[in-house]
Amino acid sequence: MHPKRTLIVAQILISCMMAFLMVGIFGFFEFGATQAWLEAWMHRFIIAWPIAFVLSIFVSNLSFRIAVKVTN
Repeated sequence: MHPKRTLIVAQILISCMMAFLMVGIFGFFEFGATQAWLEAWMHRFIIAWPIAFVLSIFVSNLSFRIAVKVTN
């Protein structure tokens, strides 16, 4: 198992990347490649990242427990 510090840094990075990409993709579906899309992307990312980080803390433990049961 990785040290707790490593897991937290990984959760910060994963939640950042996932929030950034998901908000960008779904914004593109809504607006297309426009200036409004870029503006909405950054605004929504600022809101989505902290939410994604908090959720990742709760979901990661559950995910690891399920993965261990499935693979053993």
